[in-house]
Amino acid sequence: MTLIQIVWTVIAFVIFIGIVIWAYSSKQKERFDEAAQLPLDDDYEPDPVKGSKVTRENNNG
Repeated sequence: MTLIQIVWTVIAFVIFIGIVIWAYSSKQKERFDEAAQLPLDDDYEPDPVKGSKVTRENNNG
């Protein structure tokens, strides 16, 4: 392998590990739990304290 291939592999692996750590960190749990419930929640309203930018409108007529 050439040096460039080795460096690229190491960089990609470090980025992958960083994403995994971020995704499983306890700081993200509340955010991911809220996002997981969005498809099941018909009356979702964003929390004004947290400043959530997600909005859903009811277009039933």
